[in-house]
Amino acid sequence: MATDHIRYDVLARDALRGVLRKVLTDAASQGLPGEHHFFITFVSKAEGVKLSSRLLAQYPEEMTIILQHQFWDLTVLEDRFEVGLSFGGIPERLIVPFSAIKSFLDPSVKFGLQFDTSDVADVSAETLPAAPAPSAVEVAPATDPAEGTEEPAAPNQGGAEVVRLDRFRKK
Repeated sequence: MATDHIRYDVLARDALRGVLRKVLTDAASQGLPGEHHFFITFVSKAEGVKLSSRLLAQYPEEMTIILQHQFWDLTVLEDRFEVGLSFGGIPERLIVPFSAIKSFLDPSVKFGLQFDTSDVADVSAETLPAAPAPSAVEVAPATDPAEGTEEPAAPNQGGAEVVRLDRFRKK
């Protein structure tokens, strides 16, 4: 078999990450149109990922976030995105390099991308500084009006917990 000196696999992967970058850039500047929302799964300990130690302890391998109703300060750069989300009523700032992303899904239109992250460098928890959370934002955990209790997060197939942001939405 001939050697691929052009590295089509790398070119295709980078092009698909460009699609993800463009979608997030548009969402940052114009918001999410229609029913679009995004499930983004990434390697928690990949180089450049910044999570609080609390989140890293909860999601030591991978984490799935949902960008739908309640997120803020979405910033998209050439190599990463940054976003504010609330977890258990505690605001957090996440920094996620595009190279750490394992999958992207927009279930509203049944569109998804999978990325091979086998070449992603894993860094130890000691080297990951906690991302600063904005202190001016205070979000109380949502409760289910029927039960008066906080709705549990749903697990995904990969064993990581999907944090449902609907539970933080005002009803």
